[in-house]
Amino acid sequence: MSEKALIAMSGGVDSSVAALLTLRSGAACVGVTLKLFENADVGESSEKSCCSLTDAGDARRVAHTLGIPHYVFDFSDEFRRCVIDRFAREYIEGRTPNPCIDCNRFIKFKRLMRRMAEMDFDCVVTGHYARAKYDAGSGRRLLKRAADASKDQSYVLYAMTQEQLAHTRFPLGDLRKREVREIAAENNFVNARKRDSQDICFVPGGKYADFIEIYTGRQYPPGDFVDASGAVLGRHRGLIRYTVGQRKGLGLALTEPLYVREKRIRDNTVVLGAEKYLYSRVVEARDINLIATETIPGSFRVAAKLRYSQEARAATVWQTGEDSLRVEFDEPQRAAASGQAVVLYDGDTVIGGGTIV
Repeated sequence: MSEKALIAMSGGVDSSVAALLTLRSGAACVGVTLKLFENADVGESSEKSCCSLTDAGDARRVAHTLGIPHYVFDFSDEFRRCVIDRFAREYIEGRTPNPCIDCNRFIKFKRLMRRMAEMDFDCVVTGHYARAKYDAGSGRRLLKRAADASKDQSYVLYAMTQEQLAHTRFPLGDLRKREVREIAAENNFVNARKRDSQDICFVPGGKYADFIEIYTGRQYPPGDFVDASGAVLGRHRGLIRYTVGQRKGLGLALTEPLYVREKRIRDNTVVLGAEKYLYSRVVEARDINLIATETIPGSFRVAAKLRYSQEARAATVWQTGEDSLRVEFDEPQRAAASGQAVVLYDGDTVIGGGTIV
């Protein structure tokens, strides 16, 4: 009996080609688009974002071309609670969150997988660039980097569980992006040349602070820019407008380049310093998820990433508690930001990761 696949179709070229390849594999396919928010509720136009009405229409047209059913699932309540609310709260508390990780963790590979089980389907298919493999030696499901290193998305998938990996398919894991677009063009997909989404889907134009003020209905007061000694260097426009490592947009006339080192909630100050002070070798993480192993015994050599766009760097990791890690890099790393994820690799295999504290 053929596998029954629930295909997450965002309207983009990647998920569309994932649907085609799954259908060609002989699976019985149903396409689904997730309604995550009303565009007007976040100040977004109907033309933009990976969750817009236009995108849902593109997904429906591709599904029609493939001859598979297409449905829209309304997950907007869960998305608001698990992703948007968390994003706003983290920024307000001085951290730098990654909502794409939360969306994968709480919506695509939790809520959608629950719906998959309710519908008696076998798997969820996505257009992520990553690979899921079964390792007979360890008896564990592994998450691996994609063949196309420039598009690899394993970093934002580190929170996946063994159960989720067992029921997830990544058809694009062994393909290059140009190959995916070629397949879409050969099959006359309406989105074959559609531009990849770059911004966070619910934040218009990437203006995080403006979005948070509109979403929460609050204004975040100005305060002082200070140096490490506490000397006042000027006035900032609200803590939510700054991130660790930022240099541009400070609005100060300075005699030397200074960067955001720290945001202090307790006294509403932003600490500035020379770039050299942004570098650190040790990162502590909590809320960890391990994929390749149950626990990390002793010290273990890894390659670790502090952000999606960064190359993995050589490091040693220790599991310091049931839900905590300590990562020590061989060389100091720039701007490790609280709220971001540190993800650990052994070659192409994701060991796991956690939230930087």
